[in-house]
Formats: sequence, C-alpha cells, structure tokens
Amino acid sequence: MPELPEMENYRRLLNQKIAGQMITEVEINRDKSVNVDPNHFIRAVANQRVVTVDRRGKHLLFHLDNKQVLLLHLMLGGWMYFGTEEDKPERTIQVRLSFGQYHLYFIGLRLGYLHLHNEQTVQKELADLGPEPLEPSFTVQEFLNLLGERRSKIKTKLLDQEFIAGIGNCYSDEICYHAGIKTKRSIEDIGEPERIQLYHSMRHVLLNALKLGGYMDNPLFQGDNLTGGYTNRCLVYDREGDKCNRCGGTIIKEMISSRKTFFCSNCQK
Repeated sequence: MPELPEMENYRRLLNQKIAGQMITEVEINRDKSVNVDPNHFIRAVANQRVVTVDRRGKHLLFHLDNKQVLLLHLMLGGWMYFGTEEDKPERTIQVRLSFGQYHLYFIGLRLGYLHLHNEQTVQKELADLGPEPLEPSFTVQEFLNLLGERRSKIKTKLLDQEFIAGIGNCYSDEICYHAGIKTKRSIEDIGEPERIQLYHSMRHVLLNALKLGGYMDNPLFQGDNLTGGYTNRCLVYDREGDKCNRCGGTIIKEMISSRKTFFCSNCQK
C-alpha cells in the first residue's frame, strides 16, 4: 500500500503535470470507486481546472476551481498513470480524468477510492488523522508527548493513522530497523534516548525514501525515472531470510496484529 513517501512523490509530480490544467472529460468504469452517482461526479468534475494537488497522510486531495475536492486513497494495489491512450498500461482502468490528449488513469481501485467532497466535508473526512511526521512543527518534543505513557507495541502505534499520519507496514519496519528497536517491543519498555532515536530514524527513513521516489512498482508517466527508486533499497521489509546489511544477522518475518513485520534477529534490541 502506498505510504507517505509514495503519495508525496505523486503529489509533487502531479502538480507539475496537471496543476492549472482543465479536466476535459471524466470516465468512470467502476461505480464503487466513487462515492456519488457517477453522472453527478462527472458533472461536478468535467470542465473544471485542477488548482493544486495536496496530500494528507496517505491521501491526495485534488482541489478544483469550483471548490470541489477529489479525495484519493489508493489502498492496497492502487496506482496511477499519466499519459496518452497509446502508452497507457494494459490494465483495467477504474477512473480516467482527461486533460486533452493526456489522461490520468486510476488503476487497481478495488479497495481504494476517488471521492467527491467540498472543502468542508473533506476536512471532516480527514479530521481524525494524526500529525504529519515531516512537518517542521512536529518536533522531537511533540513526538515524546505523543508517546507519553502509551502501552501498545511500537509497530502497532506507528501504523495508527490517528497517532501519526502516513506511515504504513513498510516504513514502520524500516524506521524501527534504523533505530535498532524491535518492532514488537512495547512503548512502555522504550526509554527516552531510544524514543528520541526513533524520532530521528522516522524522519531519516521517510525523507530518504521520498528523495528516491518511494517503493512503487510502476512509473507515473513515460520517462519517469524517479518513482519506485526506493523499491530495492529496503533494508528489512520483505527481506525474510536475507542477511542484515548492518550486522550479518538473519532478517525474520513475524506477524503483529495480523500484519507482517520484518526485523533483524541480532541488531534490533
């Protein structure tokens, strides 16, 4: 599932491609991918300009010039492609937004969605999300205050979108690995020095993944050499049985709260 680095990468690239551009046509091939009657969706979106694309957690927000907002969550298996009919992927397209001869294709939206909101209702939808971990205002002291005396496992809490927005299964493992902390440790057993290290590891891992374009499998457009650059850079995630690059130990896969988790059996304490 795309997480903060992937969605922020999408946001930056899409603003370069479609900000200020008019949506000339809308095609909906799967009614369940939208939250209103498809005809209503099309009437509200067609012939509107995309003012800007924002991000909140794992969501993208397409702000239109009629004050409507398209709220995107790709969920598991969702991705996007921007291009022409000639170079589009040979995949089922759930929704298509056209910008003249170029189109933004939403692919794999079986669990994901593209919902229509106004400025007020979209804020209600996102009201429960926690702070953005890369915002300058989210300081180490804010992080320590958030952890407080919580008692859940650290991985479970990092996955909680009401705690911190944007971190998912992959980066929770990578963050804990960078910090040298096992994902299944309980928060109450982690002292302040390790909590501070966890904060710095969170920022380091997310910024590095963003710089490399995240771990998406598919480029956003033809000639996109950035998206997916982190795919083969994961140090523990999805590397069960491999040797740890730091200590030579074996990377283990376990389940925590029905979520697979990867860690080094030797150097994560």
